[in-house]
This record gives sequence, structure tokens and C-alpha cells, in this order.
Amino acid sequence: MASGSTFLRFWLTERPRDIFLSYIPREELPAFRLACHDFGVRAAPLLFGETTITFRPSTFTKPARMAALSRIGHHIQTLTFSMPHTPETFLPPLLDPVTGEEVTFIYEPYVQSTRDSATRLSNPIYGSWELTDLLVKQYSPLFHAAANVPTFIRAFQALPTLKHLKLSCPHQEAGQRYRRSIVDYALISLRIAVERSKLPLLSSLSLISIHPGAALYLNPTMGFGARPNSIKKWKQIRSLAICMDSIPFSPYPPSDHLKLLHSYLHVFASSLKNFIFRWHGSDGLSPLSLDKELCLQDRSPGMACPRRCHLALRPLKFEQLRNMEVENIVVDASQVSSFITAHRHTIREFNFENTHLRSGTWDQALAPLTRISGSDKWKEKAEEVMDVPLLLSPVGLEENKANDLVVDYFNWTSPNHVSFPSSVAFDAINSSLQADDAERKDTVKKGNAIFAFKLKNKEGQEEGWYIDLKEKGAVGKGEAPDGKKADVTLSLSDEDFGKMVAGKTQAQRLFMSGKLKIKGDVMRATKMEPVLKKAQTKAKL
Repeated sequence: MASGSTFLRFWLTERPRDIFLSYIPREELPAFRLACHDFGVRAAPLLFGETTITFRPSTFTKPARMAALSRIGHHIQTLTFSMPHTPETFLPPLLDPVTGEEVTFIYEPYVQSTRDSATRLSNPIYGSWELTDLLVKQYSPLFHAAANVPTFIRAFQALPTLKHLKLSCPHQEAGQRYRRSIVDYALISLRIAVERSKLPLLSSLSLISIHPGAALYLNPTMGFGARPNSIKKWKQIRSLAICMDSIPFSPYPPSDHLKLLHSYLHVFASSLKNFIFRWHGSDGLSPLSLDKELCLQDRSPGMACPRRCHLALRPLKFEQLRNMEVENIVVDASQVSSFITAHRHTIREFNFENTHLRSGTWDQALAPLTRISGSDKWKEKAEEVMDVPLLLSPVGLEENKANDLVVDYFNWTSPNHVSFPSSVAFDAINSSLQADDAERKDTVKKGNAIFAFKLKNKEGQEEGWYIDLKEKGAVGKGEAPDGKKADVTLSLSDEDFGKMVAGKTQAQRLFMSGKLKIKGDVMRATKMEPVLKKAQTKAKL
């Protein structure tokens, strides 16, 4: 490659080079890096910027893995730590080999680094040599890897540019919530590692799929190994997204897990700006108003701490909260009203998705909007945008400006679409189709087909949606309406679908690069363009 060649001049120009690299499919970047050293250097940020780690016994203990992490760690900005619950992650009782009786095991994280072999051999890791011997013999290597806090610390110290931390611990059965799990020990080690590493850019935390008990192990104020300054690192978090396994609503739900959740959210009360929460499964109580739930205030002799049962939960107030969305909750109108009033000075946007009122009406729940804006004109705005969240303005803002502050919520990931963010486009398409009956019939006449979309997210999960432009002019989840078959099926990633709907890329370009696969009548797929433009007009992805 000559120094005066056209390609070299192109490659050394930053903007054209970055645009070129952005069009290379992610799966082809590893091969591209092998072409030459400079190609490898330039492609590394794109290839390792978003990294997923599935925890195994050798993840942070194998020298070769740690050496690789130290080389690419400065490129990682988004890290997904995945550790699913399996039968192997549940821990049996610890038994005395002589008497057969259960041995009490009170865990205290061993944080001291053990680089010196003499020090490592002179200090027991689990309190005493007898207990350490029992744990080594009866618990699997996965447990000891999860409890190895120093290795977690070394791993996170290799991530100086980390901005977004995602935790995924799915598949815990409701009946196993009070059993010891290796996953919980890994969460303790991870929390301590974050607190003791220099991560100046960390500002977003996503608990993608988490079990209720995780709120205890991730809490820096009451968790295992917590220190007085542990909370300082978590005060950096500005955006928090939680998708938690549901605690089904009932007159007397399990109070311990709900109280742990309430305490955990208090950690972020002074710094959080964006908050989304979703109960995964059946509906549950609102995490924003647990202090007002009578079932959590009842005093019962059977509770573990009867002396503290009379203490009321502190109200949850986020001092800087601007965006809030919750889904699958049961709440009172008075609780919604109190939340809006308490956050009226800071909040701009809120969305109650799939929310059911136990008492009162939505007019009562949203009454503070009238007092804040000085009129009922916000209702007209809410009707125009269907499910678009209602916005608040600071006290004292002029009425005409307050009524104009209805901002599209698709710029911020909804809890209804935590796993597939771009799927909000289907809500927008459905809303557009149902808004005008004449336009819907015209769209059905032009489309005359059932279009199916198979999206794949960054975690490898797949979901399907369909747009029925053959009969009803409706949008649904799945491959096709009951008893019907899709005429065209489009398969692509959730990220690429979002870009296509937003107009940031073209379907033809995705198809030519292999990112979009079409099954069925390819010519009919071209009829989707005007429908997708409806979503682009309705939602700014």
C-alpha cells in the first residue's frame, strides 16, 4: 500500500473511515481485523464496545481470559453480565460429614487479594479452616469462582471506560426464591468489584431479568461486604432499568422481597434521572409507592424482626427524576396523584403501561396535571398521541408552553420493550392504523398481505410480530393471526429494525448486506414502506 495511494488517504481521514467501518457487519469484523495491524486497531472499538460475559468457573480465573480482557477492556463501554439460574446453581445444605447435621454458614466476602502464596495459604477464605474444607468438598467450582471477589475486582479494573452495566439472571422459579443460589454470591462479588474499581464513566444500570432477592445482594447499604462509602459508586447511576420476576398481587404479598426492593431504590433517590420498571409475568404493586401499601405496614408476631415492624417505610422520592415508566402494576389513583405531585418540579415524562387502578379513576390520578398546567388542555394532547406518556413542566411555566411539552417517548426505552427496544414501532403502527378507519381500509387494500417480523436482540432472544394488512388492519404478537399464515416474513436484528423504521438505514441496504432475510413474496415486502413511514412519523426511534 503506497503512501500516496487513494485508499491510504481515505483510510487516514477519520470521518470517512468511521462511516466505512460502521457498515461492516459485526460478524465480519474479526476477519477484517486480521488484514493488518491498523485495521485491527480501528475495528476493535466497534467489535468490543458491547460485550457479553456468561459467567462460568474459569471466566475470571483463567490467566488467558484475564489477559485478553486486559487488552480489550478499554474498548468496552457496555458490559452484559449473564448468569442464568439452573439446577446446578442452587446450593444444598452444608452437612457435617461425621454427624450429618446441617452446618451454619454465615458468608463474609473475602476481599483481600491473594497474590502472595504464603498469605493465601495462611488465611482461610471462609472464616475457618474447618468451614473452608467443608465448602471445598461439598460445593462445586462454580460456587468458589462466584465467591472469589478479588478476581471480580481485577476484571472490573480492566474496564476503565465502562458506561453501561447490564445484569441478566433469568429463569429462577418462584418456589426457589428462598434457597441459596450461586447466582447471589456472584452478584455480591460483582457489586463489591464495581464499588472498588475506578469506573468514572459508569452512569447506566440495567437489571434485564432479575429475581426479587437480588435487591438484597446488590444493595450497597445493607448487602454482604458493604462499607460506609460503598454507596458512593452507585450515586453515579443516572439511568436505571429493572425487569424483575413478578411478585403476584394479592392482599398479603410476600413483604420481605418488596421491602428489599424499596430499600434498594432508595440508593438511587438522590441521583437518578431516568427510571423504568417492569414486573415480568403477572401484575404487581407499584415500586414507587410501597410505603403506602397497608400490607407492608401490618405488624405480625410471625415476622423476623417484630421490634421493627411498626416502623413505616420511608417515602420514595427521586430528587432529579425526569423520565419514569412502569409496567404491569396495580395501584391506587391516590398513589399516582401523590407521585406526580411529589415530583412535579423535576419530572418531564411518565408512562403507566398496563396499569390497573384498584380504586379511583384516571381523572383523579392525573388531577395534578390540571393544577400544574392551569387547564385541562393536556387531555387533548394525551388523546392525540394515544399511549404517549404525559409530561409535566416546572411550576411557573407559561400555560401555552406547558401544553406544548408533549414529547415522544420512543426516544427513551420503554419497560414494555426492555428486551426488544425497537418493538415500540409496532405500537406506533397499530395506533396509526386504528386512528383513522378510512385510512386503515385504504392501507389494507394496498397491502393485501400479512407481514411477519422476526427480531433478534443482543442477548440472542427472538420474538415475532405481525402486521395484518389482508383483513383487519391490525398488529399482533406472533407469526400470524390465528388460523392464518404470513405472506412475507422479514428476519433481522432488533437494532437494525429500529434503524430501518427511524429512516437511518434502508431495507435494500440491509438486504444486500445480509442483515435482512426475506421469506415469501419479496415483491410484496416493498409494500411495507408506507406502513413503516407511519411508525417513523408517530415515533422517533
